[in-house]
This record gives sequence, structure tokens and C-alpha cells, in this order.
Amino acid sequence: MKKYHAVANVRFEKHYLLLRVDGRDYKIDLRQQSKKLAFADERTKMNFEVSPSGYGIHWPELDEDLSIDGMIKATKIRKTG
Repeated sequence: MKKYHAVANVRFEKHYLLLRVDGRDYKIDLRQQSKKLAFADERTKMNFEVSPSGYGIHWPELDEDLSIDGMIKATKIRKTG
């Protein structure tokens, strides 16, 4: 299986998804990516699965999938640390 990305440190701050992708930190505004995820409660947000290849993240309770490349390309990249 091709490994697209190494995804780590997935966490949330209000309407933001913070994560490390391939050693770089990103802050993604979820209101621009997924309204249902942006306004979900903390427990639902934390119930996610990173695909084994690092291609994307899935939230089973919301039936929501976001690709890592899509989030990075569609969002102004900001280092968080």
C-alpha cells in the first residue's frame, strides 16, 4: 500500500482541526471544510479514523471523510508550532 502521508497529533480547538502531516503542523478551519464537523460536539469530533495510507480522515458518526491533500490545498497553511 502506498503511504500518502504520515498523520499525527490530531486534535481540535473550537472550529479548528490541528494536525501534523509529514512533520509539519497545520491549522485547518473546519467551517470551510465541513460544517457538520465544525459544529459537532467534542466527543463526536474525537471519534475519527486516519486511513492506514494517510490519505484522509473519517468520522463514522457523521459519515464524513476529508482528504489530507484537500484540506491542505484548500486552506491557508499556517504553522502552529
